[in-house]
Amino acid sequence: MSRVTVLLTPAAGEVPARATAVVVDVLRASTTLTVARRNGAREVLEAATPEEAFAHARGHPGALLCGERDGRKIPGFDLGNSPLEYGPETVGGRTLVFASTNGSQALRRAACARRRLLGAFVNADAVARAVADEPEVVIVCSGKLGRFCIEDAAFAGWLAARLAAAGARVEGAAARLARTLAPRDAAAVRALLQGAAQGRHLRSLGPEYAADLEFCAGLDRIGEAYDV
Repeated sequence: MSRVTVLLTPAAGEVPARATAVVVDVLRASTTLTVARRNGAREVLEAATPEEAFAHARGHPGALLCGERDGRKIPGFDLGNSPLEYGPETVGGRTLVFASTNGSQALRRAACARRRLLGAFVNADAVARAVADEPEVVIVCSGKLGRFCIEDAAFAGWLAARLAAAGARVEGAAARLARTLAPRDAAAVRALLQGAAQGRHLRSLGPEYAADLEFCAGLDRIGEAYDV
């Protein structure tokens, strides 16, 4: 029987080395990296800061510098954090050095895990299937600047509920809270992301960011789950 726990922020606990970590930053890093991996990105190297990203890139010739601060592409980077930027012609076969505000921190927290998967609503069912037989699953929510955010917790709750229905043992107060936030269907996913603080912030940045939000809110538009 699987054991499932939730970290509502990266700093909320440790990820055991024996565990499989599902790293969640619905708006937008885990969605964007899921698209990148689907479109053939070879590997992802997380960086906590832009300076660290530039240093990583110097050691990996041909790598793409990717990421954002306050939602916008970092000056000098090749790509921002929009899933719509990461087409196969751009990322196929490439190493991505990825420095987003929140998602990179969650990736770093999960670095010691036996396996890391990306968790997002765009391939939620595939993620559930991918971890269904894992003995220990830790869902790591990126949150916002170290604080709780509803869209990541809602995904964690959705995944925890799905795994519980398949017989997993879901443990801890964080998982119980997350399950109360789990959306019921595709319409509820879209409403939740549109109403979330980060969703409203993306819309305020302009139509391209609003298009990102629409993409991220599309439940199960991708049929595979991806390690990172």
